[in-house]
Amino acid sequence: MNKGLHHCLFALAFCFSLSSCSQQEANREAPEQENQHAAHEAKATEGTLAIQAQSEPDTLKGSLKAEAHGMIGPAHLTIAYHSPAVRGRMVWGGLVANDQVWVTGAHSATSLQTDHPIMLGDEVIEAGKYALFTIPGEEEWTVIINKNWNQHLADDYSEAEDVVRFKVKPEILQQHQERLRYEILSQGEEQGAVVITWDKLKLAVPVSAPSI
Repeated sequence: MNKGLHHCLFALAFCFSLSSCSQQEANREAPEQENQHAAHEAKATEGTLAIQAQSEPDTLKGSLKAEAHGMIGPAHLTIAYHSPAVRGRMVWGGLVANDQVWVTGAHSATSLQTDHPIMLGDEVIEAGKYALFTIPGEEEWTVIINKNWNQHLADDYSEAEDVVRFKVKPEILQQHQERLRYEILSQGEEQGAVVITWDKLKLAVPVSAPSI
């Protein structure tokens, strides 16, 4: 074998070795990235539903156990609640009274859980699990984050355990939403909202989650 051919074969073998090493490195990195992403994927609790947009009544009885999951910046948020249906009833000012603390769902207190600090109103909410209450009003609602998430409706609600209270204006919709629905929507790198829709009303609660 002449020296030129020998050098050529050596160069090809060296390039193949580099390529193989690079691929192995990429393969090692990929699972790590996938695992990091999977850690934030929605993991619904067994027996819960994700309530969808729904303009027509359904045949399911009672208030359904539901969850909403989503990312806002680096924070993974979970809302756990029971979803009642309109069923032809007068909701606002009827089924749900104005100017009274409402569980914003049914049965157990609606909970908000975050794995990263978030901003609600002017307050930093540390990672953890909280109750989410509201006080509906004709012109604006009061949104309440409370320490005691494990309670029946608002029976044990205490204002002394509030973490933050702030005002949000509701929006009237043209499209009817039969079952109470929560969504967690990202609206930028660090901004988003917890959106509540029921009947023909929508309440978008601004949330931010700055990186730390």
